[in-house]
Amino acid sequence: MKVEIWSDVMCPFCYIGKRRFEEALAGLDGKDQIEIEWKSFQLNPDLKTNPNISINQYLADIKGWTLDHAEQMNNHVTQMAAQAGLTYDFSKSVVANSFNAHRLAHLAKKHGLGDAAEEALFRAYFTEGRNIDDNQTLIELGTAIGLNADEIKLTLETDSYADDVKHDIAEAQYLGVRGVPFFVMNRKYAVSGAQEVAVFKDTLTKAFAGWQQENPKAAFDIIEGESCSPDGDCE
Repeated sequence: MKVEIWSDVMCPFCYIGKRRFEEALAGLDGKDQIEIEWKSFQLNPDLKTNPNISINQYLADIKGWTLDHAEQMNNHVTQMAAQAGLTYDFSKSVVANSFNAHRLAHLAKKHGLGDAAEEALFRAYFTEGRNIDDNQTLIELGTAIGLNADEIKLTLETDSYADDVKHDIAEAQYLGVRGVPFFVMNRKYAVSGAQEVAVFKDTLTKAFAGWQQENPKAAFDIIEGESCSPDGDCE
């Protein structure tokens, strides 16, 4: 069963939602039959990368908040993240456009490393305070999960996977996605936001049960004969 997850690397609730979803999935019978596909979404596609401004000041400016209020909001999110086992350090976060990070994620998905890329990018942004719009940073993150440095460099120096990112965003708009994280399960159930683990678990269970009914395992009448088993026994 496929689970599609729309998210943005700079969305704090997306990382929290990832952890809660993973906890729910870990307890699902049949979890080995779940295919996860990460999809791109940009909360602020026009954002200009600016390492010289704090994330608190950026939020205060775009939302019309006081600096103190922005700090309080991020402190609250930091506490939520800690409850999910994550360490956020907004004092180090770099204000950065996420488009190139999404392109790296699509390259990783091509090589079966989509989830590893998302994890690395989230950690880089929220915990390590790295600039996710810096080519060298993205090369380092990509090679750390097993991607080829030259392929990453070529991707970043061209417009590779730009259309894939735009397609994901357009698809989200078509589906009526208004915010992220947004989890679509078997294209029949959806969970919006970093819901509690119980919500993910309940929705996963229902979606998977429906998927199993639609995709029953084949039952065979087996005529036994001489054969070899994976443990090396031949008889």
